[in-house]
Amino acid sequence: MNKVLQVALGIVTSVGGFLEIGSITTAAQAGAGFGYQLVWSIVLGTLCIAFLVEMSGRFSAVSHHTIPDAMRERFGAVTFSIPLIVMLAVSLLVLGAEMGGVAAALELATSIKLPIWAIPVAIVSWGLLWKATFSTIENGVSGLGLVTLVFAVGAVKAKPDYSAVLHGVIPTMPHSSPAHYWFVAVSVLGASVSPYLYYFYSSGAIEEKWDESYLAMNRVVAGIGMSFGGLLSLAVLILAAVLLHPTGQDIKDYHDLTKLVTPVLGRPGFWLFVAALGIACLGATLEIALSLSYLIAQGFGWKWGEDLEPSDDARFSLTYTLLIVAAGLLVLLGLDPLALTQISMALTSASLPVGVLPFLILMNDKHYLGEHTNGHFGNAVVLVISVMAMVLAVVSIPLELIGGGG
Repeated sequence: MNKVLQVALGIVTSVGGFLEIGSITTAAQAGAGFGYQLVWSIVLGTLCIAFLVEMSGRFSAVSHHTIPDAMRERFGAVTFSIPLIVMLAVSLLVLGAEMGGVAAALELATSIKLPIWAIPVAIVSWGLLWKATFSTIENGVSGLGLVTLVFAVGAVKAKPDYSAVLHGVIPTMPHSSPAHYWFVAVSVLGASVSPYLYYFYSSGAIEEKWDESYLAMNRVVAGIGMSFGGLLSLAVLILAAVLLHPTGQDIKDYHDLTKLVTPVLGRPGFWLFVAALGIACLGATLEIALSLSYLIAQGFGWKWGEDLEPSDDARFSLTYTLLIVAAGLLVLLGLDPLALTQISMALTSASLPVGVLPFLILMNDKHYLGEHTNGHFGNAVVLVISVMAMVLAVVSIPLELIGGGG
């Protein structure tokens, strides 16, 4: 019975924690700019992250190692420093975008301008990390994030063309603005396959002392949970495709995101959107800060654990403190959360193979996994999607910057 409850709770966590500023913004831009054409990018991203989450949980449950710990042990400190630096740089931008998302939600609710909220958002985020346990962060904040189901309700009420949605599963060439089309596509992939998700999941498995008896539960949570999260992203795309695309409206500012739900749900929809944005971004802020702290602490062999007292893992606690401060400065300086989200999601796609390739090597190492190593299909899916995302990002980012999305 305890395992059944953990499955249910894990799925709730996945649904509540999957959708955040990156997924909301990129899916909305995809729908507003290209209708249902980019449905395939959400499908591919969801498929890839489901495989990666399952792999990360299986790896930790069987080997009793986290991903960074095993990477350092298997490849050495010098080689490990490459994904460490790349992921730290890119994920810090993502962390700034998520904190900006919380600040944006507070501005929408109060009309007090966004940069002012940087300090209270940083203090609340740090306070939760300092005082809360791992289960509180994983289940509490993410459970509240179920308010993001407002997008699913709105998508059904918007009465989309379901046949067109199904046709969007098959990739097609853009009808216009090819550079912007591919840039948005890789941004959607980057939002879906954010490395912090499976790094956080791997460390959580160790925090909760998983063993091989959790493997079945792990598959259910990864498969169903990530699929539900992907459906929420799809709901955002559908809303934008129905409400914004026909009139040529685009998502140029985070205020435009409120147009996704207010036309179909009215004033209550506005407040549900504000709550969904704020809670989802706060949850992502906590998970990213923890994930990066896990990455650094495990990579350097420090003592770590969200369930430990800060005095017992001082360097780990100092790490997330500094990360919150650095990301908060990006918001305080007035950087546009929407622009920061766009470029950080695209850079996440461009950097995917840096973190994914070493992980796939570990997933095929019998020393760590014995009979539970990867199958050929799982390897192929993750490798193909990651490399494709990188190639598209490398091509589309310069064209987007030079051409201004034309």
